Amino acid sequence: MTLMGAAALLILILTYAGVAIGRIPGLRLDRAGIALLGGAAMIAIGALSMEDAYRAINFDTITLLLGMMIVVAHLKVSGAFRALGAYAIEHAHAPFMLLVMVTLLTGILSAFLVNDAICLVMAPIVVHVTRVINRNPIPYLIATATASNCGSVATITGNPQNMVIGALSGISYPAFSAALAPVALFGLVAVIVIVRIVYRAEFARSAELSPEVYRGRMLPGQVLKAVVVCIGLAVAFFAGVPVAKAALIGGAILLVTRAIKPARIYREIDGPLLFMFAGLFIVVAGAEKTLLTPDIIASAKNLGLDDVWRLSGFTAVLSNIMSNVPAVLALRPFISGLENPGRAWLVVAMSSTLAGNFTLLGSVANLIVAEQARAAGTQLSFSAFFKVGLPLTLLTLAAGTAWLAAGF
Repeated sequence: MTLMGAAALLILILTYAGVAIGRIPGLRLDRAGIALLGGAAMIAIGALSMEDAYRAINFDTITLLLGMMIVVAHLKVSGAFRALGAYAIEHAHAPFMLLVMVTLLTGILSAFLVNDAICLVMAPIVVHVTRVINRNPIPYLIATATASNCGSVATITGNPQNMVIGALSGISYPAFSAALAPVALFGLVAVIVIVRIVYRAEFARSAELSPEVYRGRMLPGQVLKAVVVCIGLAVAFFAGVPVAKAALIGGAILLVTRAIKPARIYREIDGPLLFMFAGLFIVVAGAEKTLLTPDIIASAKNLGLDDVWRLSGFTAVLSNIMSNVPAVLALRPFISGLENPGRAWLVVAMSSTLAGNFTLLGSVANLIVAEQARAAGTQLSFSAFFKVGLPLTLLTLAAGTAWLAAGF
């Protein structure tokens, strides 16, 4: 190995370790800063030129994520999410029906919009409702987090790692959804069943519920415009319009308003996530150029990743070690050499997402729910989540892998 190769390997390891841990001890760098530092280090050692670094960033992914963030921000600021959540939950008149409503609403919204943002909206609503009706909030919060992960499997726009895979694989939006929407639906049913079994005492106490949700201020005109844009986006996605192009146009249209200051929308955009993506793209490209010779890539076939079950398990483990987006990017150089790369990308999308339900630390969505609950005075513990997460992850991964092995 050359000196540059050794340096690139060290940068790759330190960057991924930092992103996995979330910080560097003694410094205030977050995941975005760590990824950008890693990318800059790759350029500094000469692994990539500036032109190579620019080309390494997949701007389709960045653009799609930015466009969807603007759409989700508009839905949140206009009051659309709060109104929809209130309407659905207020029609749940028994504990089990409340569980079903929370799971389906979170899962369906997460299928088309970024799941992390859905958790930001749903978790406070769930805490408020369960407190008002004197129920245990924990099973409903766990359902919120796990349903957001399961539901987001269904489409390219469901979560950040799917967006990366959609851009890298070239799989169309309809084809992606046809393959993985059944897995998402199975996952939502599994969430309801497993939460119901694990927290049977909560649902054994039958009661007539009359939940009331604080709806806050709603801007009807802006809600209507956002709904029209969302319907237009769905039609465009399934009609084959490039998803990044459609999302950017849809987001730009929603910025044209007299009722909402753009600054309110900008505050909802997760800029650090965009920076982290850019940095990781550069780090991976630098490692790929200096370390991954054709012989090394060919030797990866010895891992047997052509086997759907092995690839699914490998992705799930990798995702829990280093987080899902970095895991997807780490697998990128090896997928194209597989016998069926299209199916392999679908397996990676399914497994990296469902693996997030394994522990409370498995996905950003889980952490958002836990943080929102903590801010409202409710503690969602690691063990409480794991009681549902372990069986749910094993069941959904097995079902999803069997589905993809049999049909694609």
